[in-house]
Amino acid sequence: MHVSLVIFLCIVLVILPAWAMMQFPMLAGTHAHGAGIDEFHSQRLHMVDRQLRSRGIQNAAVLKAMSEVPRHYFVNPSETHLAYEDYPLEIGYAQTISQPYVVAYMTEAAEISPNDKVLEIGTGSGYQAAVLSRLAKEVYTVEIVPALAEHARQILERLGYQNVHVKMGNGYEGWPEYAPYDAIVATAAPDRVPPALVEQLAVDGKLVIPVGTWEQDIVTIARTNNGLVEKRTIPVRFVPMTGKPSHLPSITGQAQARH
Repeated sequence: MHVSLVIFLCIVLVILPAWAMMQFPMLAGTHAHGAGIDEFHSQRLHMVDRQLRSRGIQNAAVLKAMSEVPRHYFVNPSETHLAYEDYPLEIGYAQTISQPYVVAYMTEAAEISPNDKVLEIGTGSGYQAAVLSRLAKEVYTVEIVPALAEHARQILERLGYQNVHVKMGNGYEGWPEYAPYDAIVATAAPDRVPPALVEQLAVDGKLVIPVGTWEQDIVTIARTNNGLVEKRTIPVRFVPMTGKPSHLPSITGQAQARH
């Protein structure tokens, strides 16, 4: 083999991996802990079986999405080995990536169909948006922390989630330009449901949101032709939703509440 060709190949073998890590920093974690794609795949299947299916998550599309979305790309590189454990992880800026079960529970509760348009409040790492994107036609997600919004946008683009649209903004306002939404999922907890989110919910749509301060519950609100139906379900612990306006109007049109 020609000497110049050998030198060229050596340079490529040295530079290409370094370039890949610069372009895809979240990939670094998989190599730092010696875990390959197959190992993470088995961890996802174990997570789905032990954490989700065993706790009552039954929707096949939700289980499939959770078994396919690579959660380890959405956590800090130093914690990829913890990505599929049964608890939330910090992602910086006083925010977290939610426990896998809670992600699956809220996704299932939203009752998303393939042609649906979904709004997410609180992009965070981008993981919940990625899961939603596997069930919906389009996902619009709003994040109030600029650095998190940009980081999530980059990760989602690099992983090929082309139907996810990220906006830096105030979650209390929703994203009215693309309303109404067939489902809305919030991953931060206000002390009461923001009226703008209810207003942006389509008829037959569902809003799934944690509500409360110290004591929080998942609240689902379904919009029907006769009004709104609210239901409180499981207790949770989410970071608070920031950006609350000084005056928050009351929700109108609520038909009934179920507990």
